[in-house]
This record gives sequence, C-alpha cells and structure tokens, in this order.
Amino acid sequence: MSATVLPSCPSCDSNRIVKNGRIHNGKQNYKCRSCRRQFVQDPQNKIISQQTKDLVDKLLLEKIPLAGIARVTEVSEPWLQSYVNTKYESISQQVQVRTKKKGKLTIQCDEMWSFVTKKANKQWIWLALDAKTREIVGVYIGDRSRHGAKKLWQSLPPVYRQCAVCYSDFWEAYEQVIPSKRHRAVGKADATPRRRKAQGNAHQEETGKTNYIERFNCTLRQRVSRLVRKTLSFSKKIENHVGAIWNFVHHYNASLPV
Repeated sequence: MSATVLPSCPSCDSNRIVKNGRIHNGKQNYKCRSCRRQFVQDPQNKIISQQTKDLVDKLLLEKIPLAGIARVTEVSEPWLQSYVNTKYESISQQVQVRTKKKGKLTIQCDEMWSFVTKKANKQWIWLALDAKTREIVGVYIGDRSRHGAKKLWQSLPPVYRQCAVCYSDFWEAYEQVIPSKRHRAVGKADATPRRRKAQGNAHQEETGKTNYIERFNCTLRQRVSRLVRKTLSFSKKIENHVGAIWNFVHHYNASLPV
C-alpha cells in the first residue's frame, strides 16, 4: 500500500507537513512544521450569516469557552478568534450610564483579581457601582496600586467625581486617591474574625455597605469564562481580556430596568 502524499505548505512551500486534526466540517487539517501555518486542501470559504453572528454575540456573554461556542455555532475556531479580536478591539472602554443630576449619589467600589496567560501576570479589575441604579459607573483593569485607584476614579462620569460618596474596603489606594470628605472605608458583612479585628470599630459601624458591588463581582466571575477561578478558558491576550470585561459591563448596564 502506497504512503499518503501530504501537500506542501501554501505559505513557505515546505514539505515538513503533519496532519493536525479536522476542522468543523470534517476536512483534514494540516500544520507546517517550518512556519507553523495550519491549512486545508481546496478550502471553501464559508459565509457566516448575521444570525450566526448574533448568536455568537449572545454566547460571548455566557460562561462558555471559545471552543464551545465554535462547536455550538458550527464555525471554525480561527474564524471565531478573528471575529472576537475585531469585536473586542472596537468596544468602547468608557462607561455608558443614564444621565444623573447633581445631588446625593452613592457608589460602591471594589477590585477583583484576574490574570492573563499565567497567574504571575495579575490583572486587577477595579469597579464602581451606583448603589441606587446598580449601574457600573467606573471600570479600570490593571495593577492594584495607587495608579489603579486613580484610573478608576478618572473613569467615573464627572457628576460622580463631584457629588458621590464612595464606599470601599480598607485598601489604602482608595484613601490616597478619593477625597477624604467623600470616602468611607467600611467592613464587609462576611468578614472573618481576624479581619474584623484588623478593621476595628469601622466594621461594626458600616458593615454591608459594599454588598452590591461584591455581588456584581460574583456575577462577573460566573458569566465571563475568562474569570472563573479553575478554568482552561483564561485569556492569553490582554486586549481580549479587557474587551471581554467591557463587553459584559456594557451588556449588564443596558439590561438594567429603568
């Protein structure tokens, strides 16, 4: 029986080709060991309908990895990755909230841990939430330093920087950035005995004042697969990590009742 003749690479014309599984429609996929390109013989471009794209947009808001979305929608993973890259690059990184009048406003601030590629590359998600409307009114993704707190403060619409009282935990960066007359460092309702002792009387006086933002943190971690603690769906590209979070924030704000 004669050996199977493998095609040459369409990019570098190399013959160092190996089989590399099959694509979504069952065709044999090949990989070039020289330039690392993946390809199929006689490719047929598949037109992705707008209905499929709309479904992909909805699935990106759920805790489903890209490989799972590709299987459900029957599109190729390379096409899906390209579509996601383009979508996240175009997403606005500015909060979109309803207009507020100057007056008594209250926001809750918190930060949650995430990473890109490896756990050593930590990316902290800083969030601010309007305690009355539940809108996310401030977002910044970066390090957990004074710089991160400053960027969160700058991301707030002007009316919040002028009027809002800000409740946060005892992370010192908040105190360094938010004006003292409008900042309240408070304890959490579920604080451990050791943490309560460290927080002192402030825990007894103000416990539970950040419960809405803590609940949103849980929602975000459960809905965005890149943020689930034990997962293989973590981000490998910082731009997509940031884009996925902003994509969910915009969806969340738009879905809140008026």
